[in-house]
Amino acid sequence: FILTPSPSIRTTMPSQSGNRALLTLYKMLLRSCKTYPSKNRVGIYHSIREEFRENAHLNPDEPQTKEKIGVAYKGLQQLRQYNETSLTGGNIQDPNWNVRLEQNPIVKPDSRD
Repeated sequence: FILTPSPSIRTTMPSQSGNRALLTLYKMLLRSCKTYPSKNRVGIYHSIREEFRENAHLNPDEPQTKEKIGVAYKGLQQLRQYNETSLTGGNIQDPNWNVRLEQNPIVKPDSRD
């Protein structure tokens, strides 16, 4: 697995702070994907990379882009729920896991495109 984003992601974002925040989000998603307990982990990893590449040209200040960024943060939160440290409350030796699930975790975007 390669954790560095493609050059298109680094250079197409208009603002430096927005670029850094999205690059950090991208890296956190890929890293969190590594600990996600699923046999489709590799597929999820590649989907994250593809989604970021497809949307690298978007302006982060537009409402639709902000919505996509919000979905990415929610996805990150869900991936991190399965992190060993968060499951055990910081005590990795504790065999009792806690997982909280939302009723409707990811809202589907409008298909008006």
